[in-house]
Amino acid sequence: MDCDKCGSAAVMGAAYSGLHLCEEHFCRTVDTRVRRRVREDNLVPRSATPEDPETWVIGLSGGKDSVVLTEILHDTFREDPRIELVALSIHEGIEGYRDESIEACEELTADLDLRHEVVSYAEEFGVRMDDVVDEDPEGMAACAYCGVFRRDVLERYAEKLGADKLLTGHNLDDEAQTALMNVFEGDVQQMANHYDASLGPFPEEDREGEPVDPPADPTERPRNPQDHHVPRTKPLRDVPEKEVALYAHLRDLPAHITECPHAEEAYRGEVQQLLLDMEDNHPGTRHSVMAGYEQFAALAASAFGGGEAADYGECDNCGAPTGRDVCRKCDLLDALEAV
Repeated sequence: MDCDKCGSAAVMGAAYSGLHLCEEHFCRTVDTRVRRRVREDNLVPRSATPEDPETWVIGLSGGKDSVVLTEILHDTFREDPRIELVALSIHEGIEGYRDESIEACEELTADLDLRHEVVSYAEEFGVRMDDVVDEDPEGMAACAYCGVFRRDVLERYAEKLGADKLLTGHNLDDEAQTALMNVFEGDVQQMANHYDASLGPFPEEDREGEPVDPPADPTERPRNPQDHHVPRTKPLRDVPEKEVALYAHLRDLPAHITECPHAEEAYRGEVQQLLLDMEDNHPGTRHSVMAGYEQFAALAASAFGGGEAADYGECDNCGAPTGRDVCRKCDLLDALEAV
């Protein structure tokens, strides 16, 4: 099959678009989608200057998604003095698996001459995920523990590093799965939180850096501010997972493409398979899910968003932002100590 753009040999065909693309044009489309998302979400404020740049912390795991995101952002902003990129990696304490992915992170950041910080659960909490899985005091899947610990480390260190934004490598499949899970659970408040936390665009600024009036269309409204956490954003969320993997392969990036040995998210796995089946039978399903969900989440944020900020205080144990007396991380650490 030939590339629809130039006639060279195609390396991929996208059923949802009908396009067949060669290596050059395929990689260019991925770059374009990420850069368009950066622009549409207003990630670079007009107030950012070479004298007062924005700091973006990238959650770099060493997997294909975060590696591709880091590569594209570096290529995009390496000559832009308004943006400073910092890579943040977390070692959960999973023997063999995470050691190899940290090596991939170190190789990439060395190649890009990018600042790279590595933090471990062992240093931060005195626990390793291998031990947590063995003890399991709450009777939960490993991902439930790890997700709580990872969010805590990302948020605290993003703040320590002076981040204006925290960027993660969630792809189209990841976000479409989360969208369907929220819909199936009927959790409108969570949809509103999802929009304000990571989906909604940032408020637009004029040339003087002052906020402009939001669009009249409520589905295009900016996110509500969340002062209790460094705001997150997901510039890779328009790119399907398989295309991220192909990009990493074609660009010969040092991605560690191996599933975590403790991965066990049964419900998400069901939703993932449902979406894959729907995509096979109805190409474009993932894009349609996200297009509709983002509009619905924007409406939910208009009705319910912003209210949770008033409920946030500080954890009695560690001082982390939480809507409870003791944050979930401290609850889990207490349970592990009691084993």
